[in-house]
Amino acid sequence: MELESLGAYLKTRRDRVTPADVGLRTYGTARRVPGLRREELAQLAGVSAGYYTRLEQGQAGTASRQVLDALAGVLRLGPSETAHLHNLARQPATSHLVRPRPERPHQRVLALLASLGDSTPAVVLGRRGDVLAWNRTGHALVAEHVGFEAPHDLARRPSIPRMFFLDSLTRDLHRNWDELARIHVAYLRLTAGRYPTDARLAELIGELAMRSRDFARLWARGDVADCTVGTMHLQHPTVGDVGIDYQVWLQPESPDHRLEVYTPHDTASADALRLLSSQVAGQLAGQRNPGAVRAGVAGRPDRGASLS
Repeated sequence: MELESLGAYLKTRRDRVTPADVGLRTYGTARRVPGLRREELAQLAGVSAGYYTRLEQGQAGTASRQVLDALAGVLRLGPSETAHLHNLARQPATSHLVRPRPERPHQRVLALLASLGDSTPAVVLGRRGDVLAWNRTGHALVAEHVGFEAPHDLARRPSIPRMFFLDSLTRDLHRNWDELARIHVAYLRLTAGRYPTDARLAELIGELAMRSRDFARLWARGDVADCTVGTMHLQHPTVGDVGIDYQVWLQPESPDHRLEVYTPHDTASADALRLLSSQVAGQLAGQRNPGAVRAGVAGRPDRGASLS
């Protein structure tokens, strides 16, 4: 699957900008395109209509930074969208997909994750959204139905995009699924522009487009966005309704990897996270000393038995 071309991206962005958005008068004439015509965009960007047409058709070679910035300005692209435009323009006309080696988290990232303990949920994500590591509470918060050790097994390593679009339990977990789905797809497109030859990424996008109508619909929109902060509203199977603010810490030694840290959105959510953390601590203590837990259970009176 070809991830995306410069021309295809320009077309989707051109379609969403109306003449009124950029101050053009149409005099009531019928229009066959939903947004700007090619010649209108070219005129506003200060390039010839012929050159822009060749650019959109992939026949104009490498566009200059000045031309790309002019197009971005007319198309009202934000910083992430403009960066994506430049990434696409740098791609060679013909490129071969390459299968990169499996990702492994840097030791400094793992040390930072360990320093958070289990009171603050956190997950380490790779470039394609694979879970490279997580702490106990992070696992319990976002994927308690998946084995905790799964990130260490390359064959079973959880993929957040796959879970988000193909796993019904993950979908049911997120009350603001629609909002987060748009963000996931927009960030995946930004990543695709950065790594156009990544065969694993191309396979992931192709699989999701084939198996999820929601993903295919959102991918066709052409939206691009970074994903650094936001809020998840969860209906958690263990602690109920909980609002979670997420923030991403980028790693200088491994810029493809993101440490995603979760903090409570409000007081009630803080209580829910403390409850989840205490339950995780109790389960971990039971795993370390199952005999003591069994003795404790045996020593408690049966609630159905008489205490007299």
